[in-house]
Amino acid sequence: MRIRRVLSTTALLAGLAGAPALLGAAAFPALADSSPSASPSDDGSAPTEAGTSFRTATEIEQGEQATAGASTGDYLYWQFPADSGQQPTVKATVKLPEASKRASSETWQIDVYDGLRRRQACQYGAQTRTAGTDASSVELSCTLRTVRAWSETWANDPLPGTYYIRLTATGLGTADLGLPMSAQLQVDSEDIGGSAAVDGSLAKPLVPGIAVTSANSEEDGSDDSSDSKTATLSSLRPDTSGWWSDRWVWTGIGGVLAALAGIWGYSLTRGRGRPSRIPPGA
Repeated sequence: MRIRRVLSTTALLAGLAGAPALLGAAAFPALADSSPSASPSDDGSAPTEAGTSFRTATEIEQGEQATAGASTGDYLYWQFPADSGQQPTVKATVKLPEASKRASSETWQIDVYDGLRRRQACQYGAQTRTAGTDASSVELSCTLRTVRAWSETWANDPLPGTYYIRLTATGLGTADLGLPMSAQLQVDSEDIGGSAAVDGSLAKPLVPGIAVTSANSEEDGSDDSSDSKTATLSSLRPDTSGWWSDRWVWTGIGGVLAALAGIWGYSLTRGRGRPSRIPPGA
């Protein structure tokens, strides 16, 4: 009887021990999603200009390399979509005017705002840099915090929707204003996955014109998709159709480990059973 009980317990433990391997195979799609976004497109469709305000910000997709030519002192604006679980990184390269035409050093700064036009802090990166009079270019970067699916109203957490980028030079002298310059900008995201998941989600992403769209839909009693093309100011929307998250995998692995711990504890506390020297019914 003891040998049979040990064998059955061993078989059960072996079956449960194989479950994490199966769950690990299911985790591969989630791990594959954590790769950076696609490389810039080379079909000539990337934007070649920038807006001058929030309302005229040029729309770019993640992975595109946008370019723009302007004058020193101008404010350049772009906008891009970001979904929950993503950690966007904005990189900009500014090609400065000729050194012989510059009278002093230049300080360049890149700022990122969410759909509510709240300035988002950079988790790391060179958000502001000063270029000397002999420098030909300056590189800036800003990695935001992970975009959350839901947040408290008083918090300043990044939320799904449209994000604005502003690039400008600060502290310029009068002699340096108006000199020609050019900029290259690209946004890439890393998918953090289930480690950033929260219990909750926004009813709608924070995109320009979403309030107007919702108001028109309530008055007409129709769906948002019927008038989104005319009411929404931005055509960029984050993809919120996916439901899968590697949080499911880690939850399953935790359940299996808890079951193994319970079986192991039961085997320790159960004891060896009735001694052979004691007859049944004694």
